[in-house]
Amino acid sequence: MQERQEDILGLAHKWHNEGKQVALATVVSTWGSSPRSCGSQLVVHEGGEFFGSVSGGCVETAVITEALEVMQSGTPRLLEFSVSNEMAWDVGLACGGTVRIYVEPVTA
Repeated sequence: MQERQEDILGLAHKWHNEGKQVALATVVSTWGSSPRSCGSQLVVHEGGEFFGSVSGGCVETAVITEALEVMQSGTPRLLEFSVSNEMAWDVGLACGGTVRIYVEPVTA
């Protein structure tokens, strides 16, 4: 089930108010096959707890790792993950795709 944006943003606000470092990841563009649509979000706090989803599997793990680094640096990042059509067939997927995810620290 897709989480509601209000729940994700509310949790980001709650964690921030508790004094935790927090980062928010948002799908900003997709092309081809993508498990989550534009606007999908994931919130992470410094302890590694997260809520929401921007992809799944290895991509989501990489986004969480990047989010932890964004919290430390304070600098947002635009991430891009893609699978070529040829690689997609090799791993048993129907088609390739690209997803861009913007990761930013929550500061207010």
